[in-house]
Amino acid sequence: MTSPAMMIFVDLMAILVLVFGIYFPRHRRSDLAVAFLGVNIGVLAVSQILATSSVGAGLGLGLFGVLSIIRLRSSEISQREVAYYFASLAIGLISGLATVSLLSTTMIALIIAVIAVADTSLVNRRGVQRQQIQLDRAIAQERELRAEIENLTGQQVLTVSVLKLDLVNDLTLVEVGLQPRAHSTTPVENPLREAIDA
Repeated sequence: MTSPAMMIFVDLMAILVLVFGIYFPRHRRSDLAVAFLGVNIGVLAVSQILATSSVGAGLGLGLFGVLSIIRLRSSEISQREVAYYFASLAIGLISGLATVSLLSTTMIALIIAVIAVADTSLVNRRGVQRQQIQLDRAIAQERELRAEIENLTGQQVLTVSVLKLDLVNDLTLVEVGLQPRAHSTTPVENPLREAIDA
């Protein structure tokens, strides 16, 4: 098997492990799984062509940057998904521009290993849940916002980030990190629910 063919095989094995061995079983987003696969194979194909031409690796690295900007501006994805996205790009670029060697295969394995460990409870706090919540009130004060979210969810708010504050339509969109309260087994009653039931 020739060196380019061997690196294509290494790339295919690596991206399949990253997407279907690590990402998809944990997050179950098929749209991003397709995106990671498509980006990886596309970068691999282009960088393989560049490696056989006289333009060299400089244009390949430029392509890496351009693809990153285009993809990251096209839709909102979480920082965790950004890491998977760049890992897919990096694996495709290494496989396309490098020859079969201990260094290239080690770098690819290192990327997969770091992502696999980083996307676990060893790094992420156990029991912490991140989600977006839209409130039907425009709340600018962080203390009031935390209290409102804790009252609605019955969980402790660890982090809160306001994504959108709409004073015209009286809405607040936030991204929060939640953790169940250790001393509470029942959710906090929602005053709005009580008012409706009454």
